[in-house]
Amino acid sequence: MTSKMVIRQPQPVMDAQGSDEWGSGICDCCQDVPECCFAFWCCPCFACKTTKKYGQCTCLPLLDVFGLIPPITMSMRVSMRHRYGIKDTMCKDCLYATFCSSCSWCQMSREMRRRKIPIVLISAKTT
Repeated sequence: MTSKMVIRQPQPVMDAQGSDEWGSGICDCCQDVPECCFAFWCCPCFACKTTKKYGQCTCLPLLDVFGLIPPITMSMRVSMRHRYGIKDTMCKDCLYATFCSSCSWCQMSREMRRRKIPIVLISAKTT
């Protein structure tokens, strides 16, 4: 007699959010001063930390060094807008990624904390 282990993948469960706007503005640094200081003084480290929390490759933001418009920062903003249903424009994403990179990463970090997606783990059963 053999036994099989049945495992179900965890499914993300998103809390219903009533807003289709960013939870904070691009320059709302006072909401989390230590985080914004970290992003200002060491943006690459902060971006890597935020990217890891988002579930992507940790070192992905380091590729922004090679472009005029930071492609990773912009794509993370677009991805986050799609994941959370935030209405905004690619033009703003491009401007924020190019001229306000550290503020943009702070805004994304605050949004992830605000709209935390709890993961429901389903226990494995032996059958």
